Amino acid sequence: MKPIPVPAGEEVAPKLARLLYFVGAGVICTAGINKLKDLEKKSMIQKEQQLNGPSLDNPSTVVHKA
Repeated sequence: MKPIPVPAGEEVAPKLARLLYFVGAGVICTAGINKLKDLEKKSMIQKEQQLNGPSLDNPSTVVHKA
């Protein structure tokens, strides 16, 4: 296996660091986008529940007659 040719006077470390920064930024952005989608989904579910009134699935919202 031949080593990757590098121009004279240039080190591999800065290129590798830039690649790792780029990959790390992609991971952080993807995680942020997924978190935002989850928050929007939860918000929509809460709005739907408020519009539909109390749910019978949640026992804390059910009023028991004596």
